[in-house]
Amino acid sequence: DNITFIIASLALLIIVFVTYISNFKHDNGSTGAVIATLANEIITSLQHATRSQNILRYIAPLHSSQKTNNMLSSTFSRWASISNHGPKATATTAAALLQKISHARQLSTTPTLHNNSFDKLGIIGLGLMGHGIAQTAAMAAVTKNNNLHSSGIIAYETDPTFLARGRDRIQKSVDKLLSKEKLTSSQATAVMDKITFTNDRDALNDTDLIVEAIIENIDLKKGLYSDLGDRCKPSTIFASNTSSLSITQMALASHRPERFVGIHFFNPVQLMKLVEVVKTDHTSEEVFDTTMEWVEQIGKVGVKCRDTPGFIVNRLLVPNLVQAMLLVERGDASVKDVDLSMKLGAGHPMGPLHLADYVGLDTCLFIMEGWVKDFPDERAFVVPEILREKVKKNELGRKTGKGFYNWDGDKRGDPIEL
Repeated sequence: DNITFIIASLALLIIVFVTYISNFKHDNGSTGAVIATLANEIITSLQHATRSQNILRYIAPLHSSQKTNNMLSSTFSRWASISNHGPKATATTAAALLQKISHARQLSTTPTLHNNSFDKLGIIGLGLMGHGIAQTAAMAAVTKNNNLHSSGIIAYETDPTFLARGRDRIQKSVDKLLSKEKLTSSQATAVMDKITFTNDRDALNDTDLIVEAIIENIDLKKGLYSDLGDRCKPSTIFASNTSSLSITQMALASHRPERFVGIHFFNPVQLMKLVEVVKTDHTSEEVFDTTMEWVEQIGKVGVKCRDTPGFIVNRLLVPNLVQAMLLVERGDASVKDVDLSMKLGAGHPMGPLHLADYVGLDTCLFIMEGWVKDFPDERAFVVPEILREKVKKNELGRKTGKGFYNWDGDKRGDPIEL
C-alpha cells in the first residue's frame, strides 16, 4: 500500500508540475494538448492496473473539498485555453477525469480487504469458548505465521472479573504447554504479549475481524452487534461463535449483513480441529472466502454451511441426543444400554446421554426449545419431558454433579436409571 501511495502521489505531482510549467509556455498551443493527454493516460493506466482501485482510493479523497474541485477546474481551464485542440475537447477530457476521480471516491467508501491475515483481531467474551479462540489465534501468530495479527489481539470482556478469569485460563494453558516443552519460554511470553486484555469496548473499533463468543441470548447478541456496527470501521468483519442461533438475525442487527458470518468453534477450542463457517444470503463472497482462509491460517479445518438451524454438527447431533432421551423416557432401553450400543455399534467415543451430560442438559434444552419455537413444523425438533424435568430439578449433568449419570468433577460415575 505504501508503494501504491507513492505511485499515485508521483502521478499527481507530474500533472501539477507540467501544469505549472505550462503557465510559462502559453505561446505553445501543443503543450496543453500534451498535458490533457498525459492526464487522461495516467488515469486510464491506473484504472487498468492490477491495483487500480487501491490507487484511486488514495487519489479520491483529494476531490472531497470544494476548494480542490475549484483548483482542478481552474487547472483544466488553463489546459483548455492553451490547447491546439480547443477548449471544448480538453474540457471534455477534464470533465471525464473529474468524473473518474469522483467515482473513485465513491468506491473508497466501500470497504475492501487488503489482506487475508486480519492484522488486528478482536475477541468478545473470554469464557469457555472465547478464551480458547484467543489463545489459538495468538499461538498461530507466534508459532505458524509471524505476519498473522501483527497489530495484536484485543480480548474484551464487560466484567473485570470475567476478564481476569479468562486471562488466567489462557495463562494456565500456555504454562502447561511450556511444561510439556510444546512451547519455548520465548514463545509462551510472546503468546501472552500478543493479547491485550481490556474492558474498553472502544479498543475494538479498528479491528479487522471480531469473533463474538458471549452467552447464547439472541437479544443480547443483536444489541451488541447493533452497537458494534455503529462504532467499528466499515471494513470490520463480524463473526458469531453461536452454536444454534440465527446468523441472519444478528447480521441484520449489525447494519452490515454483507460483512457478517457464523464461525462455530468446538470445545475445547485448542484441541478440536473443526470450525463451521456459516454464510447467510447477505454475506459477500469475499468476506466468506477470507474468513475461511483465516480459519486455515490458525490451524483449523473449516467446513462451509448455509445459515440453517444447528448448522451441520448440531443439526445432526442434538436430535440424536433427543432420540436417546426419548428411548429412556419411554422405557425402551436403559441409560447404560443406549450409550453402550452407540459406542460399540456405531463406534462413537461416548454415548449420546453421556455426551448430553457433558455438554449440559440446560444447553440441550435451550437449543431444542429455540428450534421448536422457530421451526414448529420440523418433526425432528421435539423436547423430551425427561429433559425438562431434569433441568427443572437442576440435574444438568457434569456441571452440577448429576444428570443421566452421577459426576465427580469431570469424572463420570454410574448411570441414573429411571
